[in-house]
Amino acid sequence: MAGLFGKKKSKAEADAPEEEDDAAVVDDSPVELKKAELAVKGSRSPVWLGIAISALAITAAAGGGGILFGLKTASTIETTIAKRDAAAAPAAGTHLITMKYSGDTIVKPLDAVVTNLASPSDTWVRLEASMVFKNGALENPEVTGAEVRQDMLAYLRTVNIAQLEGPSALQHLLEDLNERTAVRTNGRVSELVIQSLVVQ
Repeated sequence: MAGLFGKKKSKAEADAPEEEDDAAVVDDSPVELKKAELAVKGSRSPVWLGIAISALAITAAAGGGGILFGLKTASTIETTIAKRDAAAAPAAGTHLITMKYSGDTIVKPLDAVVTNLASPSDTWVRLEASMVFKNGALENPEVTGAEVRQDMLAYLRTVNIAQLEGPSALQHLLEDLNERTAVRTNGRVSELVIQSLVVQ
């Protein structure tokens, strides 16, 4: 027999059985094909499984890092707030508010004054106030309180609604009432404090 390039095989080679290469022989039976497919699929699944496990590990590490960062940040914020509150807290024995009057001062509430305004006359006003005076400065605080209420009533009957409107209206009303009270009591009442004012 002639070889591929015209070379003849020797007699010994022709008589010897041909050796089959194991890799070249493929069995086309359905069972063998199925085994071959599974072998190919089996070799790919560890790769995908490794990628999936790696992705989960990275996600878990990132989540854990985020939690630790959040806890650290929260504790830092809490510490900062605690330090700020401690610095803002007054020392023992100090007062936050400086009082205008000493402990020998009396605050006497007056009965409410209800009257209509000068203009419009169908508008009513209710004013509640208190007198502030030093203990013993007034011989009879009840009588002085009644006189101050009478002056408040007389003054409110001269006020029109425009005088009670605006941001500074209450301050002007308070100043006017304090002047009248100082004149009535010859300065023995330190201040008249407005507790409530209702205009209807």
